[in-house]
Amino acid sequence: MAESWNKRERELKKKNAKKKKEEKKQERKEGSDKGKSLDDMLAYVDEYGNLSATPPDRTSKPITDIPPVVANSRALNPVDATRTGVVTFYDSNKGYGFIKDSSSNDSVFVHVNAAAVELKENLKVTFEVERGPKGLIAVNVKAAI
Repeated sequence: MAESWNKRERELKKKNAKKKKEEKKQERKEGSDKGKSLDDMLAYVDEYGNLSATPPDRTSKPITDIPPVVANSRALNPVDATRTGVVTFYDSNKGYGFIKDSSSNDSVFVHVNAAAVELKENLKVTFEVERGPKGLIAVNVKAAI
């Protein structure tokens, strides 16, 4: 069917489209789940991880004690222990370098402000490690005895 350019027909089409839109809106409103009670919306998880509509029976099994979350896990992490190593690279103009850890052979970044001694290549040092934004950072760097 050819499209009509008659003004009356166009207005009639717009009116019918608007009427259909209102009917659909009313149907959505009637069929919506809004206004349900809280009990109808709740879902429970049983001990196997399955969802159910009924709350679990708490009297059948005692709740086992769950250990508390450690707020500061650094105490458990051996990364903070004092380490020994050798300065493999150091740029005195820029004030940074790298220490090769003697036990793990990891390369650890070191800055001149973290050292109590003058750093130079092949110097044996003791240091502690912290996590930085880009990896491990050596702090409290001292010359090894």
